[in-house]
Amino acid sequence: MLKGKSWDHWIARYQESHQNRINQLTHTIGIPMIVVSIPLAVASIFISGLWVVAAGLFVIGWVLQFVGHAIEGKPPEFLRDWRFLLVGTRWWLAKMTGRIEGAGRGLPPTHTDP
Repeated sequence: MLKGKSWDHWIARYQESHQNRINQLTHTIGIPMIVVSIPLAVASIFISGLWVVAAGLFVIGWVLQFVGHAIEGKPPEFLRDWRFLLVGTRWWLAKMTGRIEGAGRGLPPTHTDP
């Protein structure tokens, strides 16, 4: 599924198209919204009205993704390769655990590479 490449390779490629601080911030907020919406959508089968919350999180999360890409001026990576739908979540996890620059508290990097 990963074409014989490591998660670190995929995350590095993802990071290349997410250099803009605003785009990183919209992804830092939007990705967990989308991820949380999925189990909530499943739970909404059993809990009346929960689908509204799930749908709201899903839609707002995706709007944030596309707004960030519009600001950066680059298309989302998943339009070229569907695997980036999974890589985004790994990028977010790496960012939150300090494995990539700008980690912690959802803050974008304090500087950009030339």
